[in-house]
Amino acid sequence: MYKILRSILFMMDAERAHYFSMNSLKWLCRFSIIRKIIVLFFKPMDKPREVLGLIFKNPVGLAAGFDKNAQYLEALQTLGFSHVEIGTVTPLPQQGNDLPRLFRLPKDKALINRMGFNNDGANAIANRLRLWQEKQALIEKSNARGRMIIGGNIGKNKLTSNEEAWMDYEKCFNTLHPYVDYFVVNVSSPNTPGLRELQEKESLRKIFQTLQAANAASTVQKPLLLKIAPDLSIEQVNDVVSLTQEISINGLVISNTSLDRSSLSPSSAHRADTIGQGGLSGWPVKNKSTTLLKYIAQKTNGRLPLIASGGIFTADDVKEKMDAGALLVQVYTGFIYEGPAIVKTIIKNI
Repeated sequence: MYKILRSILFMMDAERAHYFSMNSLKWLCRFSIIRKIIVLFFKPMDKPREVLGLIFKNPVGLAAGFDKNAQYLEALQTLGFSHVEIGTVTPLPQQGNDLPRLFRLPKDKALINRMGFNNDGANAIANRLRLWQEKQALIEKSNARGRMIIGGNIGKNKLTSNEEAWMDYEKCFNTLHPYVDYFVVNVSSPNTPGLRELQEKESLRKIFQTLQAANAASTVQKPLLLKIAPDLSIEQVNDVVSLTQEISINGLVISNTSLDRSSLSPSSAHRADTIGQGGLSGWPVKNKSTTLLKYIAQKTNGRLPLIASGGIFTADDVKEKMDAGALLVQVYTGFIYEGPAIVKTIIKNI
């Protein structure tokens, strides 16, 4: 059924198809009976696990970038995701890069994006999260084990210099803190000029020490994670691992999109050359991301919580990530290619 729908959606521009499909699902979820039917069809069995001091109803979540503005949380909850990472959120609203900026490579089950942190800004998104939180409190009351966990993926505005980037992360952290369950610092997107320079050790130290101070001053502390690129050198990876131990970063998300296109098939590589710049996600980054995951898990002796993202389509992919050291996984490209049943199918087969 989804293959037919996908073939129709794939006739549309990728970003337009994204908004059309998610707005349609959101509209359908307004009707109680339809929402219940969707849940009946797509809700997976519960396989709860505790990670970062939080109870996730299953190990499969949705990666940042899909619901940038926290507009589709109710719709995504009906599909069984244990957690959704909203964002990347910046202090001020920004339009992102010029259109088109999202492209499919169907032969390789891949995407290329150069979105550029397009989002409504921290204040608008915090207000949306507040309303979501209030609604969930009325619906679930004391049923905390059944709720969907919300992560806040935060970044800097394009016009903010790297020297002042820590202030943008602090603003986002303070604004979103009451409304998300954990934070992910995004310094690894390839689509904001100069952003990846913040993956260097001293830049990361400044950002995390600032956020940790703000966290310590709060009544409730939220886990602080770092999302890294799969393209880091071994020296950079070792610096990240060292830093997690020095300043107690709570975990890593491995990994963001890649600039390496060497694993693409010849026809997809030609298409990618035509598309131009942007980060690659999906099947072609799976092995690179898993190799990095395994290396860090071994380097930290399994003591650091790791969330895997990159090339996850099936239960076998999830098993591979977990065998490599992941406690949770996040899908994005897999969701687009496999469809709304992806969580239920994965949970059924792991």
